[in-house]
Amino acid sequence: MSGGRVLVAGIGNIFLGDDAFGVEVVRRLRDVVLPAGVEVSDYGIRGMHLAYDLLDGRHDVLVMVDALPLDEPPGTLAVLQVDLDDPGWTLRPADVLAAPAADGHGMDPESVLRLLRSLGGRVGRVLVVGCQPAVLDERMELSAPVSGAVDEAVRTVVRIAREEAARLAAGERQVARSATEKGVTADA
Repeated sequence: MSGGRVLVAGIGNIFLGDDAFGVEVVRRLRDVVLPAGVEVSDYGIRGMHLAYDLLDGRHDVLVMVDALPLDEPPGTLAVLQVDLDDPGWTLRPADVLAAPAADGHGMDPESVLRLLRSLGGRVGRVLVVGCQPAVLDERMELSAPVSGAVDEAVRTVVRIAREEAARLAAGERQVARSATEKGVTADA
């Protein structure tokens, strides 16, 4: 059952430098007014928790925010759409695909989505706002290039959340209008 909701999920480990990108973007979203139906949550390293939260079917759109290997210069942003019905989809290099699917404290976006699918869950639309990291060493600060990309990432996530909320609201209005029209026609 869908609830016409958008979930923005920040993912990352604050103790591993640029891996905290998603957490920092979500932290900055706390001060932003978003449309009704948009939830923002810091999942940090709780990817398994995110997968289980998605099983309830309340969210039609998932926007994950994380550091991703994009093979671009550090600080480069990308918005990726994931088609979970495409058996060949991936968000990481092929040499990482053999990693365990469920590590409760180290699940990247792809592992979360694969776990969700294996549990029988679905999300209508999945977008990932990713940033190429520069430093993934033990430290509690973002590198200069990734830190410089956070404001643009916040603007990108806000734009996506607003567009998706509007798209879902328009779809709900269309469904309600169709039901009303069918009811009127049936009564005539």
